[in-house]
Amino acid sequence: MQYFAGKIYNPSYISLHSALSFYGLIPESVVQITSVTSLKTASFKNPFGEYSYKSIRKNLMFGYIPLPLADGRTTWYATREKALLDLLYLYPFYKTERELADLRLDEDILHDDFDLIEWESLGARFKCKTLEKRIQLLGKVYGL
Repeated sequence: MQYFAGKIYNPSYISLHSALSFYGLIPESVVQITSVTSLKTASFKNPFGEYSYKSIRKNLMFGYIPLPLADGRTTWYATREKALLDLLYLYPFYKTERELADLRLDEDILHDDFDLIEWESLGARFKCKTLEKRIQLLGKVYGL
């Protein structure tokens, strides 16, 4: 299912809740694969699954890597840090401490496996004051 996400609508990479679930950062499992693209926002449904694509500016298409799938193929995933940045950037309703706490991010992963230097570096590339505020607020909520 993940493999087809990058083939259906390209360029794109799996991000947002789908990537956060893949990395174990959120407790929910995700049925629909959500990706980020520089193309227009779109959704597709086929026998392999449901796919949603959220649009960002072309200059924000960074911070993703090829990851191996169980069948030996690879597909593009946002890094942990970029997936969380994409989420805060594309979903403006995550703007209060309560809403960020409701994400229920895995604090062990945040403190042990999350690269804060990379997080801040990638965040600065967005050049978005609103995102910077959300980054700071998330840091406050989760003690980063």
